[in-house]
Amino acid sequence: MSNGICRNACAALAGASILLSAAAALQPAEAQRQSLRWATSDVGSYGYSVASLMVDVLEQALDGEYTVTVHPYPSTSAAMKAAMEGEAEISYTADVGMREFYDRSGPFQDYEPTEGALVHTWYAYPMETFLTVPAAQADQYQSWEDLSGEPVFFTPAGYMNWLNMTRIWNALGYDFNHVEIDNATTADALEAGSIVGAASYTTAGASLPTWWREAELRADVTVVNPTEEEIAKLRAAGLSPTEVDPEAAFSQDVGVETIIGVPIYFAYNVRPDLDEDVVYRMLTAFMENVGRLAEQEPGFKPLASDFVGTQVGGIAANPDIPVHPGLARFLQEHDAWNDEWTIAEPTG
Repeated sequence: MSNGICRNACAALAGASILLSAAAALQPAEAQRQSLRWATSDVGSYGYSVASLMVDVLEQALDGEYTVTVHPYPSTSAAMKAAMEGEAEISYTADVGMREFYDRSGPFQDYEPTEGALVHTWYAYPMETFLTVPAAQADQYQSWEDLSGEPVFFTPAGYMNWLNMTRIWNALGYDFNHVEIDNATTADALEAGSIVGAASYTTAGASLPTWWREAELRADVTVVNPTEEEIAKLRAAGLSPTEVDPEAAFSQDVGVETIIGVPIYFAYNVRPDLDEDVVYRMLTAFMENVGRLAEQEPGFKPLASDFVGTQVGGIAANPDIPVHPGLARFLQEHDAWNDEWTIAEPTG
């Protein structure tokens, strides 16, 4: 009797095991995919909206092997930490944010990642920082050196363009005299003389931020460009001054035919332990589809104009930071690799 019960029970268990195995085999493909979690800044940010456009391109490029999901965080630094703590595989960042992490400054002071550091992976679009002064005082400022030590609003302290201006001023050896104001009062502060200049910026050489669009409607400003000597110093420091069409950015005449800005390269970077082939396929897919992306979002137009050059520019801003093997392979195939750069060693 007991042997019969045992035989029946064992047969039932074996049958259940077969059914469970069959059920697992019949799971939808989505349930068997690996996950690529994409950490960005908050839902209202440009970085979040751009990431959401690229999910389909990436999933198709990876032949359905991965499910890509976008996860917003309160700030760019929080997104970076999420990836370095293993909560995400891809992180929104920028060359200045990468610099802060590798220098262990700002929000990364005394911070050590538990799962590995972010490395150069993919640079997606630039944001160009430049300087303005009141039009009535424009003849007093013919170079950026003329603004050294002067009270200037370099955009809100701690933000990416403020960080960009600090590294620009450091590269030029100038005195950084930042005056913190509410960005909504920029026009008033320029007219009152509490600041003699203000930094501004465009995304992908086109749109001003909302607060600057409001400021330019209330105050006449002139753009002050760096001199040729200053441009040379910036290039020697690994920065890449670039041209911006003033008519694409401003609704008023800002006194120059061409704006010279220094770009921040915004990126979606990963740890070195993400498979080299995945990163290589990601880069290849975005390069093949960059025209379509640029039609959906104008911020991708500079990338469409020079996809490989954008990657080179992002690395050149911080050449001491290692490069993901997948990006290194991509650049080698496009004859854009610099042997002075370091290929990151996979961790874990």
